[in-house]
Amino acid sequence: MAYFAPQPDSFAASRGHLITVMSMLFFAAGFPAVDVVLQSWGPITTITARIVLACALMVPIWFWIDGWDRIRDANWGRALWVGGIGFGAGTVLLILCQYYTDPVTVGLVTASMPVTAVILEILLDGRRLRLDFLIGVALVLVGGAVTLGGNLLEGSYGFGALLGILATVIFTWGSRETVHAFPALSTFGRATITFIGATVFCLFVYDISVLFDLGGTAYAPLSASHWGLLVFYAWGAMAISQALWIMGVERLGIGMSSFHLNAVPFYVMLILFLSTGEFDTSKLIGAAILCIGVVLAQRSDNRARRLMT
Repeated sequence: MAYFAPQPDSFAASRGHLITVMSMLFFAAGFPAVDVVLQSWGPITTITARIVLACALMVPIWFWIDGWDRIRDANWGRALWVGGIGFGAGTVLLILCQYYTDPVTVGLVTASMPVTAVILEILLDGRRLRLDFLIGVALVLVGGAVTLGGNLLEGSYGFGALLGILATVIFTWGSRETVHAFPALSTFGRATITFIGATVFCLFVYDISVLFDLGGTAYAPLSASHWGLLVFYAWGAMAISQALWIMGVERLGIGMSSFHLNAVPFYVMLILFLSTGEFDTSKLIGAAILCIGVVLAQRSDNRARRLMT
C-alpha cells in the first residue's frame, strides 16, 4: 500500500471514505467465506488457490495499466523477495491463524496492523515513543485478551493467535518495502508484482508440503457454492478489495484510510451474525477496547507526523 497525500476536495474525501468502507467490507467478508472452504481443504491448499486466482485477475489489468516495457524493466528479484516474504509468508501465517482460531480473531489481528506499523517505525526509523501511544498499545493488548479470553490457554488457539501477530509484522514490513522498492510502477503494479512474488512462495510451500507430507494440503471436491466462496475470497477479498483500498488511499491519504481497518472485526462479527446467528458479547467488548487503543495510537502517530513536517 502506497503513501499518498490526501486531496483537499471534500467531495473527493466523501467518495474516498465510501470506497474505503467498501474495500473493508469485501476484505472482512473473505474471512467467513474461507472458513467454509477450510472445512474441505487444508490451509496451504486454500491459500495457494487464493493467491493464484487473485493473480489471474490482477496480472492482465496490470499489463493494461503499466504496459510491457515497465513490467519488463521492473526489479523482479526484489519483487520475489518482498512479495515472497512480506505477502507470501504473511498470507500463509494468516490463513494458519484462522485455521487454528476463528474469523473474528483474524479480523482483530488485522485491525491492529496500524499499531504494528508505528512500532516498526520506532524500531527501524528512530521514531520517538509517546505516552498516548503506549496507552493505546496497552488497550490493544487488553482488548485482545478480553476477546480471546480463556481460548488463549488452549494450545492450538494461542498458537494460532501468535501466528496472526507474526503475520501482521511481516505484512507491515512488506508494505513498507513495496512503497519504496518499485518507484517506476503504478500503485496497482506494485501490488500485483508483490502478489506474483507471493504466488511463487505459496506454490513452493505447497510443493514442499506435498513432497514431505507436512500437512495442510488436504483436497476434496468442492460444490458450486464452495467454489463461489473461494473465488470471492480470491477476487473479492483480495483483488477487488486491494484495488478499492488503493483508490481510497489516493483520496484520503494513508493515515485517514488506515482508520477504516479498525472496523474490520465488527464487519466480520456482523456478517457472521447475519449468516449464522452467532453473537459473542465478550468479543464485541474486547474488539471495542482494542479499536479504541488503535485509534489512540494512530492519533499519537498523526500528531508526531504533523510536528515533523
